Amino acid sequence: MKKRNISKNVKDNIITYGIVIVAYIVIQILISAGSLSSLMQGLLVPLCVYVILAVSLNLTVGILGELSLGHAGFMCVGAFTGAFFSRCMENVITIDLIRFILALIIGAVCAGVIGFLIGMPVLRLRGDYLAIVTLAFGEIIKNIVNVLYIGKDSRGFHFSMKDSISLGLETDGDVIINGAQGITGTPKDSNFTIGVILILITLFIVLNLIHSRDGRAIMSIRDNLIAAESIGINITKYKLMAFSISAALAGVAGVLYSHNLNSLMATPKNFGYNMSIMILVFVVLGGIGNIRGSIIAAVVLTLLPELLRGLSNYRMLIYAIVLIVMMLFNWSPKLIELRKRFSVKCLIGRSKEVQ
Repeated sequence: MKKRNISKNVKDNIITYGIVIVAYIVIQILISAGSLSSLMQGLLVPLCVYVILAVSLNLTVGILGELSLGHAGFMCVGAFTGAFFSRCMENVITIDLIRFILALIIGAVCAGVIGFLIGMPVLRLRGDYLAIVTLAFGEIIKNIVNVLYIGKDSRGFHFSMKDSISLGLETDGDVIINGAQGITGTPKDSNFTIGVILILITLFIVLNLIHSRDGRAIMSIRDNLIAAESIGINITKYKLMAFSISAALAGVAGVLYSHNLNSLMATPKNFGYNMSIMILVFVVLGGIGNIRGSIIAAVVLTLLPELLRGLSNYRMLIYAIVLIVMMLFNWSPKLIELRKRFSVKCLIGRSKEVQ
C-alpha cells in the first residue's frame, strides 16, 4: 500500500511538472511562429510570478491551514532586497545570470528570515486574528519602503527616512531607493525561461515537502492541532517551517517581478492589500491544498481579462461569471461527489487493465 502511495505521488508530481513544461514549449512555438501578440508576451513573466505566489501561499493556507493576508509583504521584501543588490552590483558583477541568481538567493533569504521573525509571535494566533496581523504586516512593509531613502557615494551607504536631500550625498552620489519613487534602473534580467525554471523549482520544493515526513506533520497540525501535539509533534517548529518556506518563495517571486521592470515602486497595486487578496483568490478558486489547481487558477485569472479586453463592457461580467463557475466546480458538494465517482471509476478501470 505504501509503495502504491509513493508511486501515485511520483506520478502526480510528474504530471504537474509535465503540464508546466508542455505549456512552456507551446508558448515558445507560438512566439517563434509570431502568433503571440506583444501584449501577451509582456504578461509571461508576471504570469510566472503569480504562479509562484499562488503555489507558495497554498503551502500556508492549504497545507498548514492558516489564513495569511500578508503574502504581498514578503514579495515586497524579496523584490526590493533583490533589486537593491542588483543595482549596487551592476558594475561589479558583469555576468547577468550570476548577478540575478545571487539576487534571487538574497531576496529569498531576506523574505524567509522576515517570515520566520514575523511567524514566531504571529503563528500563536489562529483564524481571523492571524489574518488581521499578517494583513497589517504587509501594509507596514509597504509603508516602510515608501519612506525609505538609501544612497551610495565614495563614503559608503547613507540612510534616511525623511527625504533624499537629507542623505547628504556627494555630487556624484547615487540614490538607489528614493522613497515613494522606489528603485529605478534595475537590470532587466528576468525572462520567461527563467520564470518557468523558478516555477519548477518552487513545485519541486513544495511537492517534496508535502509528501515528506515533515509535510505529513504539517498536515496533521492542520487537521487536528491538539491530536498532533498529543503525539509529540513540535507545533511551533513545523508551523515556522511552512511559514518561512512560503515567505522565502514569495521573496523569489518578488525578485523575478522586480527584475522585469525598469522602475519598482511599493504601490498598493503592486504590494498592497489587493495583491494579497488576489493571490488568495488564486488559491481558493484553484482548490485549497490543490497545487495544480493553484497553477491553473493563476494562469486563467491572469490571462482572462486580457483575452476579453476586446469585449469592452462585457469583459468584467464574463470574468465574474468565470470566477463563480470555478468556485462552484471546486466547492459545490454535488460536483465534488461527481468528481470522486469519476476518479473511482478511473481507478477501477486501471485495476482491471492491470489484471
